[in-house]
Amino acid sequence: MTKIKITETVLRDAHQSLIATRMTLDEMLPIVEKLDDIGYHSLEAWGGATFDSCLRFLNEDPWHRLREIKKLAKKTPLQMLLRGQNLLGYKHYSDDIVEYFIQKSIANGMNIIRIFDALNDPRNVETSINACKKEGGHAQATVCYTTSPVHTLELFVEDAKRLEAMGADSLCIKDMAGLLLPYSAFDLISSLKKNINIPIALHSHYTSGVASMAYMKAVEAGVDIIDCAISPLAMGTSQPPTEALVASLQGTERDPGLDLARLSEIADYFRPIRENYIATGLLDTKLLGVDVNAMIYQVPGGMLSNLISQLKQSNAESKYEEVLREVPRVREDFGYPPLVTPSSQIVGTQAVLNVLMGERYKMVPKESKALVKGEYGKTPGIIPDEIINKILGDEKRITCRPADLLPPELESAIEAVKNYTEQEEDALSYAMLPQVAEKFFKARKLGFPSNEKEAPMPVKPATIEKNGIDKKVVAAIATTVAIMASEEDKTLRIKNIQKYNPWSMSARYNY
Repeated sequence: MTKIKITETVLRDAHQSLIATRMTLDEMLPIVEKLDDIGYHSLEAWGGATFDSCLRFLNEDPWHRLREIKKLAKKTPLQMLLRGQNLLGYKHYSDDIVEYFIQKSIANGMNIIRIFDALNDPRNVETSINACKKEGGHAQATVCYTTSPVHTLELFVEDAKRLEAMGADSLCIKDMAGLLLPYSAFDLISSLKKNINIPIALHSHYTSGVASMAYMKAVEAGVDIIDCAISPLAMGTSQPPTEALVASLQGTERDPGLDLARLSEIADYFRPIRENYIATGLLDTKLLGVDVNAMIYQVPGGMLSNLISQLKQSNAESKYEEVLREVPRVREDFGYPPLVTPSSQIVGTQAVLNVLMGERYKMVPKESKALVKGEYGKTPGIIPDEIINKILGDEKRITCRPADLLPPELESAIEAVKNYTEQEEDALSYAMLPQVAEKFFKARKLGFPSNEKEAPMPVKPATIEKNGIDKKVVAAIATTVAIMASEEDKTLRIKNIQKYNPWSMSARYNY
């Protein structure tokens, strides 16, 4: 076997998972050259929630961030996370937007694009894979790992073979909830190595406490790449620590060959940054622990914290266990989607509403309806007819690739930003997040008169009505799902968060 390769996540997923994606470019740039010298397989530095966070909270142009990091990372490939047809936004975008976005991402310095779909629907990643290949980038297709009666070893292998046949340069197993157990990891990677010929990466989170052990068994099975985070921003809802994996494999045939002393220097740089975020409240140290409920209920840690927050605001904390029991029931009803953005928010919100309303599916948010209808693609399992009829009534379901129903959008986006444009990429920022981008462009013209990062928002207790549940809170829960929503809905979501805070503002768990 060859040496294991390591992708460092500190510039993207580590701070997304722990500090709501609030690390600034100024905090990153001083250490990029040292990161570049380590010998990593890649530096994950863009994508996921960073695009939204840059524009919405940090007064940073995400395209500028990418270019500046690339100037300093001259040896190590840069990597990003892309939500397939959702790109870096919260809905499906037309193919011309997807193709142009990927073209500009690679032109601005991106090398490896990790492409996933929340439902593992290959139709939702095909355009992205083809566009990446056309532009000379490395297309890393992804299988989201989860457990359910329909998610068998055979299904994951078939998904992987299909992605390889579509032209993927490598495959990632994305274990967003930390559910992959060590021996399951060994079996999965062993089976994949027998059935596909492209390199395999493994991405996990430490939420349930087993990720490092899963990594070691995956290494034994021949996995090619593992995702790690430098120790100050590792563990908890982040990735396993880089240094620990490097030390554990020293002297073996899979030795990554990285210098622990130099990694220690990297850790020394990030340690005070971490302490600062603890002091300001953006890093909740509870996120660094192990949450066994992730294994019991198969729910990502971030989703658990959101459920608790919702119930607190409705004075219904006593219903926490009931909601946790309802989550897998809703997930089964909805065809066993992997619990990753946006399906985790959809399932979680529906479970809360089912419990709070005292009747299942009495209130159904439009996102739940869209999932059942097929607007997000094909679910892994079959949705029962009784659920379809209850939620959709006489409406017909979508059976084609959802993006086939979308007209071209690029020209209208270019037209919309013509009075603000400073670079061609501005049209893409607008296409992703119209109202957020427009606000950013206006502030940019004025030189960002207020450049302060958003402070942590105090939770304001809701006023409880006689029935014990604030109707406004229930309405807020129904409208504050951080998913593929229109910008108008997202604006309402933000206002509701400011008033009730039923969902943390979460870029944090926006995988």
